[in-house]
Amino acid sequence: MFKEYRKEIEWGGRTLVLETGKIARQASGAVMATYGETKVLCTVVAEKTAQPDADFFPLSVHYQEKTYAAGRIPGGFFKREGRPSEKETLTSRLIDRPIRPLFAKGFKNEVQVICTVMQHDMENDPDIISMIGTSAALCISGAPFMGPIGGARVGRIDGEYVLNPLLDQMADSDLDLVVAGTKEGVLMVESEAAELSEDVMLGAVSFGHNAFQPVIKAIIEMAESCAREPMDVPGAPEGVDDVKAKVKKLAEAGMRDAYKISDKMARQNAVAAVKESTTAAIREEFDAALVGQVLGDAFKSLEKNIVRHSILETGIRIDGRDTKTVRPIITEVGILPRSHGSALFTRGETQSIGVATLGTGSDEQIIDALEGSYRSHFMLHYNFPPYSVGEAGRFGATGRREIGHGKLAWRAIHPVLPSKEEFPYTIRVVSEITESNGSSSMATVCSTSLALMDAGVPLKRPVAGIAMGLIKEDVGVAVLSDILGDEDHLGDMDFKVAGTEQGITSLQMDIKITSITSEIMKTALAQAKDGRIHILGEMGHTIEHNRETVAATAPRIETFKINKDKIRDVIGAGGKVIREICETTGAKIDLDDDGTVKVAAVDADAMQRAIDWVKGIVAEPEVGAIYTGKVVKIMDFGAFVNFMGPRDGLVHISELANRRVDKVTDVIEEGQTIKVKLIGIDDRGKVKLSMKVVDQETGKEIVPEKKDD
Repeated sequence: MFKEYRKEIEWGGRTLVLETGKIARQASGAVMATYGETKVLCTVVAEKTAQPDADFFPLSVHYQEKTYAAGRIPGGFFKREGRPSEKETLTSRLIDRPIRPLFAKGFKNEVQVICTVMQHDMENDPDIISMIGTSAALCISGAPFMGPIGGARVGRIDGEYVLNPLLDQMADSDLDLVVAGTKEGVLMVESEAAELSEDVMLGAVSFGHNAFQPVIKAIIEMAESCAREPMDVPGAPEGVDDVKAKVKKLAEAGMRDAYKISDKMARQNAVAAVKESTTAAIREEFDAALVGQVLGDAFKSLEKNIVRHSILETGIRIDGRDTKTVRPIITEVGILPRSHGSALFTRGETQSIGVATLGTGSDEQIIDALEGSYRSHFMLHYNFPPYSVGEAGRFGATGRREIGHGKLAWRAIHPVLPSKEEFPYTIRVVSEITESNGSSSMATVCSTSLALMDAGVPLKRPVAGIAMGLIKEDVGVAVLSDILGDEDHLGDMDFKVAGTEQGITSLQMDIKITSITSEIMKTALAQAKDGRIHILGEMGHTIEHNRETVAATAPRIETFKINKDKIRDVIGAGGKVIREICETTGAKIDLDDDGTVKVAAVDADAMQRAIDWVKGIVAEPEVGAIYTGKVVKIMDFGAFVNFMGPRDGLVHISELANRRVDKVTDVIEEGQTIKVKLIGIDDRGKVKLSMKVVDQETGKEIVPEKKDD
């Protein structure tokens, strides 16, 4: 049982509080983390029994936002929180990535982390607080966690780095960077930037790493005071060295030959054949339980040693490239002529089809966040079907990985998009990964940029992305450009950089070791820039900038403003007027609260009819002007004519014809369309119309003949 403990520090101009021992006491570790007035309950449960046959560490992280944290009741029929939102999924991944590498090797007990946002002050984003609270909860849980980690958000306002900027400050920041790591080094970076230089990004990472050191110190002091007894980590089973030695003896030569094959599928088949024959021999000689526990690690260790040392010794990679060369690139646009914009991007054995669709304001995504509902006019969705890696796998709901990769590409493209005022379309891009061997998220960045330019979206500049890798051993270091899947799996770093020729728009880094120096990061960023510029050059051979017009199949959008007081007239009671305009003309109309009107239609005539209709409704009547109107009501003394939107005017019986009229119905009837001249508006706003002064055939005013003197 934990004793109650509270640790409080001043950090980034606000108070950070870590409390334990009072809430969720049956969890292995529980910390209520408070920053400002945002509170997150972070809990850890580490099972007491291991899963020795598991070929991965069974860690799961769940971040959840409760609407009561912001004093709101959930929408929908059930009035309770449903499946995780995109923000919840992305934050779960954000927490998972830096903590996963820090568990003791060989620890196979299931660990579950749950972070619950219990209070939101609308100023401090709960994601950083959740990461810190999770780190503290792990350190006191007794689980073999080689932490603690710290985390921080870094903004940049007026050229100065800002630690943990408030939510409303982010609008003025040209950088949104999250960095996490240990006292010794950085483990994870996630960012979006406004075409910033490599030096600025590296400076932000260093700034954040230095800034969270007081947090790490506070967590250590907490753990020293109230941590549970550490759990036992099972040692290597007896005979493991014998199995590994046998695997090396039987498989090393075949593995070396297999990893000389440059084609991915052929290489995988060769590796699988070596593993199959070796496994059969191993199972005949050793206990089945022992083989099940160590065989996977033995193969991975052998593969890692072969690939890594070969690259360090020769400078030549699996597919025959040197460390800096980018695989051959092929790009095409307009591959789906009926879509609004499309592109095919192929880099080696990685391929993405990007498809852009342009919509109207009614297609915007409504996001119901703790901070309140808001609309997004740019969506990027990434799909990774199993056939892209030659497998028959699970196919169904979007997974966490797909959401994460899509968001990374979204961050890369978002800074170069035009504003809604410049380009009033809702934009959706779908990236279909059709082949994968290397970074499909960076291929998505490239295909998205090409598809948007093909769709006529005026990007500031084209964007490209590249994935970097690292191999670091005592004998040397190699930074790899445009890594393969095997190099990612067997390397020490996954470093993805996207941007334009002028600077970085997104950077994501996951480091599997803790001894990455600033010099290595600087080298990787410089090498990534060279690769990015090369890829942009290859893309430019196909399309250099956006097309001048949107596709013929895309809607045309015209934007104009009306007086805010006239909005209700355009909408009508219960939406009757605007619905009639849309149904009659076939156009779509979006009305903003500031009086901005967006009219969209594929057909130009339909658009113009809708524009004229709206402008007719909001136009002010002008004395002396001639209008076409409809007789809506007949009285003994005249007729009421609807001549301008909802506006009616009276044609007195004396103004119907240039003769004496006994009955109004002798001249006109209800429902008839007539042409009238506005001859006056009295002090009460009543409109007076005349029919007799307008030629009903031509619509021109009848000029009285002059009489001779």
